Amino acid sequence: MNIDGKEYQRLDSIDKITIADSFVAPSNKLGSANGEAKLYIGQDNQTVRNFFNGRGFNARCFLLKQDLLLFLDALKPEYLAPKLDYRLKSKLPEYYKERLKQLHDLPEIVWFEIDDQNQIEGPRIYINSASKYYKLIRTLSLPNVCHLSMMKLVAADKSVIYYLRLFTNYMDIFGSTLHPNEIESAIEEVESQDLTQAEKLQVIKARIGQGKYRSNLLRECQFCPVTLIDDEKLLIASHIKPWTKSSTKEKFDSKNGFMLSPTIDYMFDSGLITFADDKRILISPWISASNVEKLNLTPNLVIDLLPIAGRENYLKYHRDNIFKQ
Repeated sequence: MNIDGKEYQRLDSIDKITIADSFVAPSNKLGSANGEAKLYIGQDNQTVRNFFNGRGFNARCFLLKQDLLLFLDALKPEYLAPKLDYRLKSKLPEYYKERLKQLHDLPEIVWFEIDDQNQIEGPRIYINSASKYYKLIRTLSLPNVCHLSMMKLVAADKSVIYYLRLFTNYMDIFGSTLHPNEIESAIEEVESQDLTQAEKLQVIKARIGQGKYRSNLLRECQFCPVTLIDDEKLLIASHIKPWTKSSTKEKFDSKNGFMLSPTIDYMFDSGLITFADDKRILISPWISASNVEKLNLTPNLVIDLLPIAGRENYLKYHRDNIFKQ
């Protein structure tokens, strides 16, 4: 990765740091407490300490403007029509416009430093920073539907920097990687089309991997090609190009899907893995090395039984738009 004209290599990642209500800006809070700027990043253990090169660390970090714009766009449904009861819920649409303008005014890369809050006793590690760019993380984020990931990078001269990126996390609250408003809008679009009620029902059933979509896909894929699990009760009919982004035909096209076991389905749906046209599994750099090992996944391993034929365009969409690179 080239950052400001200097080449860096990835060492490791911290997958998911929860953005809790205690951390976000007052305008975004669900509760009544004012909260604090320090961010809990994990239990005090050797893995986390090694990630930051020891205790009492000061780390040079950066955010990318393009990432922040993508993040705010992904949060747009919740900003414009909030499902959760935020303190200033009615003002969030206005804040969205203000914050979008603020992002457009940023440089392409914003640098800041974070400090270990090791003066806090107990088995938890916290970070904090006086930087306005660190404050931006608190201002943009909405509690419980976002998380922060961190990537450790090293250059040839052994200098270390940390790449921070915000992601939406709708699954924990809404049970889907998509926001409910996106799903509702897509269903309304289906209902407005010139289709019979039976056809509409089949298209909507395809949203949850049921009906003709699932049965047609099962005829082509009787097992998860990654784990080889073949019990139908343990297989999910997953869309490659998301249902909400697909045309009516694509919504129940069996070529727009795989049968996957639950963990692989979640990772694929979330963009943590994808597949190349030569059947290699591609693993997001935003998954920690330890979790890749625990999942028994091998980067670039050829999945011989992956059915690619007819799915190339859908997979290209997934790699370009869903995969977290």
